[in-house]
Amino acid sequence: MSERPAPGAVPSPNIWQHTATYELENRAADPDGTLWSALESHVSWRDRTVLDLGCGTGFHLPLFAATAARVIGVEPHPALVRLAQRRTRSLTNVEVVNGTAQQVPLPDASVDVMHVRWAYFFGPGCEPGLAELDRVVRPGGTALVIDNDGSRSTFGAWFRQGYPHLPTPTEIERFWSQRGWTRTPVDMGWRFESRADLESVVRIEFKREVADAILRHHEGLEVDYAVNLWTRTF
Repeated sequence: MSERPAPGAVPSPNIWQHTATYELENRAADPDGTLWSALESHVSWRDRTVLDLGCGTGFHLPLFAATAARVIGVEPHPALVRLAQRRTRSLTNVEVVNGTAQQVPLPDASVDVMHVRWAYFFGPGCEPGLAELDRVVRPGGTALVIDNDGSRSTFGAWFRQGYPHLPTPTEIERFWSQRGWTRTPVDMGWRFESRADLESVVRIEFKREVADAILRHHEGLEVDYAVNLWTRTF
């Protein structure tokens, strides 16, 4: 397999460059299952086909595979594809392939549930990926997009400080709502096993000066962290 990311891939500064640390972040996120419960309240994937778009190292693939008929992970970075394949090699209903949100390597109307979190679908600019969802999601299928809520929570304030060039929360909400998506705010949270883990994750998410300021002022192992769950039925 070529080490070159799939054409059109948008580089991810955290998981692409710091895979092991991002694993710590995945483990710390949603410690009480609040976000997962929100997903389940919107759609059931039992005995259905799930697409995890931008699946990274495949952290969420086994969770879907526990009840889904088939799970396809799509990831543009070849090294992460291999890690996801290794993670799921004992799961006969999981397949991981190289591809992008703009060119999903699946047939038309082949997916019942599409899941993506913190990958590509960040609002303005993701229109090519939305067109691909129109193509691959079956009529009656559901798409689930998870992104940071910059309007509230401790992490939201950090996010605004670290990425002031991004669209405002109001602009992002307008983008999704005008395209027929529904917002569900979720208080997900971060909870780390050690201060070292928290600090290492903060440092892959923010530039040094921002991370230094965050860590000087934030104590403990937990962070209140709000996200938006955007959903649409096709």
